[in-house]
Amino acid sequence: MKRTFEEAMEHRRTYYSISSDSPVLDEEVVHAIRAAVKHVPSAFNSQTTRVVLLLGDEHLKLWRIVKDQLRPLVPAEHFHKTEEKIDGSFACGHGTILFFEDHAIVAKLEEQFPTYKHNFATWSQQTSAMHQFAIWTMLEDLGLGASLQHYNPLIDEEVRRTWHLPETWGLVAQMPFGTPTAEPGEKEFDDLSERIKIFL
Repeated sequence: MKRTFEEAMEHRRTYYSISSDSPVLDEEVVHAIRAAVKHVPSAFNSQTTRVVLLLGDEHLKLWRIVKDQLRPLVPAEHFHKTEEKIDGSFACGHGTILFFEDHAIVAKLEEQFPTYKHNFATWSQQTSAMHQFAIWTMLEDLGLGASLQHYNPLIDEEVRRTWHLPETWGLVAQMPFGTPTAEPGEKEFDDLSERIKIFL
């Protein structure tokens, strides 16, 4: 039975234990991404979000880039732990979704609407966050587990070079996904009465 939107939100969790298998065809993942990119709102209908889907060897290539960029920065005696985390929680997945924001559009909006100039960068990040949440939730609904990672800006230049992406695309986040192989950890919730105020 198809979940309601509320149920889909409730079931979306962070999965660090994933495999390279997928319960659905890649075309279904592509459809979910296309639906989100088309329908998620953005300030001034700016449509600043850009998404790259990496599968197969391209997915593995990304996590090799991450390790290569981290290797000179992490003490040699500790790097094996970093490598184990990347290989065991991210590279082991079925694919990775990269989220970008097109800074050229943001700059153009800042020029066109100077009154709101200082807001467009923030609105751009909010737009990206909505895309991340929408796609993450849809992946969960497809039976896939995912997590959200932020190895940018460390890997930005090499990612753009490797996949021939425009210089104006700023990397925001990386979402590795695959079939869950273990349950996510328990999630604690703060008292909603402290987070929501209602006035009648």
